[in-house]
Amino acid sequence: MKIDQPLKVLDDIDVAPLRDALLAQDEAAWNEQEYRQQEYEVHKRTTSIVLVFTDGRNWPEIAVRKEPGWDRLAHVAVPTMQDIIARHYRPGGTIIRAMAARLAAGGRIDPHRDSHPSFHASHRIHIPITTNPRVRFMIDGRPHRLEVGKVYELNNQLLHSVMNKGDEDRITFIFDYLPPDAVRAA
Repeated sequence: MKIDQPLKVLDDIDVAPLRDALLAQDEAAWNEQEYRQQEYEVHKRTTSIVLVFTDGRNWPEIAVRKEPGWDRLAHVAVPTMQDIIARHYRPGGTIIRAMAARLAAGGRIDPHRDSHPSFHASHRIHIPITTNPRVRFMIDGRPHRLEVGKVYELNNQLLHSVMNKGDEDRITFIFDYLPPDAVRAA
């Protein structure tokens, strides 16, 4: 969604429950759902644990489906997402995507804009789970350092990319919240 700034800090958050649940996942869980890596060139060098997802087909009559990560992570992720929504957005909408995305040490996500109409209508929320000092999130040509313990909304209509030049993986929990009546306004 286009917001009035490239990256908006929404709140502080205790990521420990979500972090612990994500770090307890085995390697197979990170590779069980590869739709994003196969469909979007910019995500080829990432892995994901997906809880809910829509590919956006038939917009605005999209189908949102539970994915394999739901059964293992919903108990900790859903309360986190609901709390953020309750404090920052109008209730009554729908979470149309929710996932943990891992960018390996040395990896990068090339510059892109999220172009599907669902990205124009939904809030893209980022919760850093792990990071390191050598991760750079570029938005509209400017570097940003996303901190663990903060919640951010990204203006995904601006050109953005990520580089992880560190020795540790970077994990971010991402969800898209489609507010009520957003489809009509898009």
